[in-house]
Amino acid sequence: MKRFVIFLFFISILSELFAQHAKETIDFRVNLRDGNVMIGKSNITVISLITDFGKLEIPVKYVSSVEFGITPDNADKQKIYLLLNNLGARNIPKNSDAYNQLVNMPVGAIPVIEDYIANRTEGPDSVSEYTAENALNDLKYKFNLTGNYSTKDIVIFDENYNIGGFYDLKSISLKTEYGELQINRDKILKIEVMYASSDDTERKFVLNANKHIYSNTNGGWMNTGISVQQGQNISISASGEVSFASLSGYKYTPDGKTTSNKYNDSYYDYTSSTYPSYGNVVFKIGESGTMMKAGDKYTGRAATSGILYISIYEVVFNAANTGSYTVKIKVK
Repeated sequence: MKRFVIFLFFISILSELFAQHAKETIDFRVNLRDGNVMIGKSNITVISLITDFGKLEIPVKYVSSVEFGITPDNADKQKIYLLLNNLGARNIPKNSDAYNQLVNMPVGAIPVIEDYIANRTEGPDSVSEYTAENALNDLKYKFNLTGNYSTKDIVIFDENYNIGGFYDLKSISLKTEYGELQINRDKILKIEVMYASSDDTERKFVLNANKHIYSNTNGGWMNTGISVQQGQNISISASGEVSFASLSGYKYTPDGKTTSNKYNDSYYDYTSSTYPSYGNVVFKIGESGTMMKAGDKYTGRAATSGILYISIYEVVFNAANTGSYTVKIKVK
């Protein structure tokens, strides 16, 4: 009898676990360096990040995104340097062959070439088109690299935290509607984790006024990692207070009210407008989705499908802003 009771206990535990997993779906949006985007499922369950402070094991359901840095290809450094030296040879076929090999290198060759240019003792050959500078520019163009880059991988997790390190991922196996794809690490710019739950689980986020302003083009919109399907109910509530340096330090709440702006008085009800006013929590579905007002409380149906993004409405971004909002979201 005791064995039978224990057996039933384990069956109930397993049933509960399967029921929990049935309520969750995790999709991966893989942004490639050539501009293409692939969406599908993967067997990745944990992001293992080697940091300066040790190794972190982060369950993938709590991860919003992984941005891949460019790690120098030190294994092929000697070969790359040899090819770069061959660019200076007074032999056009030899120059051309070395150049073609360089521009077909993986992305890790970029920091190696930059190091070569910074430390060489002689300047480039201004006569030849086959220079280290041109090879570097062609490689950057090939991988859509237009600005500065990080040599570390950046993991954004638990709604509001990010940390740099090395994510030891050689490739990702992605099951898409077109079949299973194997994508090498050097082709990946960023992986976004799209988490969806069919239960009433509430997730909490913190919007910081010195970053999460919708007019901030560098990370102003927070990727919640919540995947929304068209027709699902979205509930958003927010609390807290922020101060905008660009608006004389006036303090605002998520509903758009302020305790210090003398012009925000009874002559105009900022909370009744459907268009956002200063301080409102706003959201959108998908990176290019339409911005909508949430305020301190919102309930509605999703008009489209995609990742849910949230931010604070202000038309001018100033990093000297202070304060934050706590935002709670339910999707079912």
